[in-house]
Amino acid sequence: MFILMIVVFVLGYLAIALEHPIKIDKAASALILGVLIWIVYIEGSTSILGLGHSHAWQHFLESTSLTDFVQRNPDATLVEKMRHFIVDHEIVHHLGDISEILFFLLGAMTIVETVDQHQGFKLITDRITTTNKVKLLWILSILTFFMSALLDNLTTTIVMVALLRKLVHDKHDRWFFASMIVIAANAGGAWSPIGDVTTIMLWIGKQITALNIIKMVIVPSIFNMIIPLAIVSLYMKGHIEKPNIVDDGTNDFTTEKERRLLLFLGVGALLFVPVFKTTTHLPPYMGMLFGLGVVWVTTEIMHHKKSSEIKKKLTIFGVLKSVDVPTVFFFLGILSAVAALQSAGHLGLLAEYLDEKVHNIFAINTIIGILSSIVDNVPLTAGAMGMYPIMTDAMVQASAQPEFAHHFVQDGAFWELLAYAAGTGGSILIIGSAAGVAAMGLEKIDFIWYMKRISLLALAGYLAGIAVYYLQDIILFHM
Repeated sequence: MFILMIVVFVLGYLAIALEHPIKIDKAASALILGVLIWIVYIEGSTSILGLGHSHAWQHFLESTSLTDFVQRNPDATLVEKMRHFIVDHEIVHHLGDISEILFFLLGAMTIVETVDQHQGFKLITDRITTTNKVKLLWILSILTFFMSALLDNLTTTIVMVALLRKLVHDKHDRWFFASMIVIAANAGGAWSPIGDVTTIMLWIGKQITALNIIKMVIVPSIFNMIIPLAIVSLYMKGHIEKPNIVDDGTNDFTTEKERRLLLFLGVGALLFVPVFKTTTHLPPYMGMLFGLGVVWVTTEIMHHKKSSEIKKKLTIFGVLKSVDVPTVFFFLGILSAVAALQSAGHLGLLAEYLDEKVHNIFAINTIIGILSSIVDNVPLTAGAMGMYPIMTDAMVQASAQPEFAHHFVQDGAFWELLAYAAGTGGSILIIGSAAGVAAMGLEKIDFIWYMKRISLLALAGYLAGIAVYYLQDIILFHM
């Protein structure tokens, strides 16, 4: 049954990848996968947990949660304890983590859609006048790179895809630009302590400090973005065709002042999220929902004297009908499936294997980054964080291999490279990162199309960043 979980995951992954040939929406495949893999897990709980690979099960056996359950159910069998562990402990725990991502995504998508409905992004797109493909690609990528560091890669991708729809008419051109935006967003998020969920995890866990991650990872991240752009610039020619914006009457309902207000309010709500998190220490999704609430109240007040037709179109109540809910369901399915693999011990086993067989921080992190294009980078990062403690100077000196152990002190090379690799490796496949999944859902990008046209570009940038970090480490610390 342990192996069957992997088989189910691979088959579900193939169904997602072959969305267009089999003509089944990836969200449906992801939801079925997310449920089936938990069915296999709970039905085979005795054999799966009996293998001893699940660290979560081992911790549960030593926890007060099990003690409380036994006190309430003194005659409970081992099977009942395992089912309680899976249903009442693991599913609830992982659903909490997944829900944070889903509500964050839903809030960001709604804010962006509200700004778009008020023609707010037109104020930006009107200032981007070039139609040259190469120039436009560089402009959008650089803008994305720095926005991602300020916001995060997921929110930035949602905003930039909304802008892209106003700039590029041809579907495949838009797919290409959106895919390059994903690479830039992941690169920009990797060097900022708030730019990607993996760097946030490492920052909160005290493996890295804010200033040091910026200083040490920004140059590799720049190369991660520039190398694909440089390659594309060699062969990309021509001009993009701008879409004909059909006047749906929105311009008649909103004034220039209202569009400007919604643009600044919407972007301000997104920028407020990292400030909210740092100030209150509450999860980012709460800051996003607070921002959405402010935008909601503002649109209600702004349009309360207007006709019901305008209200249906421009208030949040009407905007919600335009939000891409299938993308949210896709996230739910794929993250649920990965959570099952994490709970059952598959990902922990992988981390231990890398530690034992590879035992080189550059090779381990390179592999983790590539794996993050297949499996969500959050559990991979969590597994890597659990592989090694944060070493102190005394622990390094007492170690049998002090040169190797030194990589695991706070701001050590292992943690810095992990932030880079886990943050940018997901660009290699379209469903390897939250930014990629969002772009895929919003623009209906085909998995196979991305793999043929973008994956090698993303891999080239990823490996270039690894090489730059390696050289940087040698120059700064070993010369």
